[in-house]
Amino acid sequence: MKGLTPGIHELEFLLDNKFFADIEGTEVQKGNVKAFVSVKQNAKVFELDFDLKGVAVVPCDRCLDDMDVLIDAQNHLVVKFGKEYAEEGDDVIIVPEEEGAINIAWFLYEFVVLAIPIRHVHAPGKCDKEMASKLRQHISRHLPDGEDDGMEENGDDIFPEKEDVFPDPRWDALKGLIGNDNN
Repeated sequence: MKGLTPGIHELEFLLDNKFFADIEGTEVQKGNVKAFVSVKQNAKVFELDFDLKGVAVVPCDRCLDDMDVLIDAQNHLVVKFGKEYAEEGDDVIIVPEEEGAINIAWFLYEFVVLAIPIRHVHAPGKCDKEMASKLRQHISRHLPDGEDDGMEENGDDIFPEKEDVFPDPRWDALKGLIGNDNN
């Protein structure tokens, strides 16, 4: 960063399978993401704008097979010079002035991970059929007799969204408060 001239500098990186393997993160281990980084220098402050587009490969929450997740994220990071390395917040980093450099590889990885939805499952009909069948058998063994597991035959709805499939009696007392604004 010390060698950069004042102004805006454009950088481009390809985050491929080798990148994800080398970074040794646990959430994403494969992918193909293009990272466009714009570095704007003002005195001893550097503003980095990240634009990430591509695909990350993560395990499906249902069947554990790999699945592609589209990545389209924009992030901002401010880097300042100081005496020692420090983080002043989520988006402000202090680097030692004598070093004058920062490795943004981990930040790129974190931005990809943050762009992945919390719940990632295959589209209907795309989950591994054998794993879906095993999960369906396991779930049905733990339901009371005669209760439907809420799953479709093709195994796509292993973890149903309907709240009434797995009722939780601990919430029953609170249900009585809904619509009771007189208290």
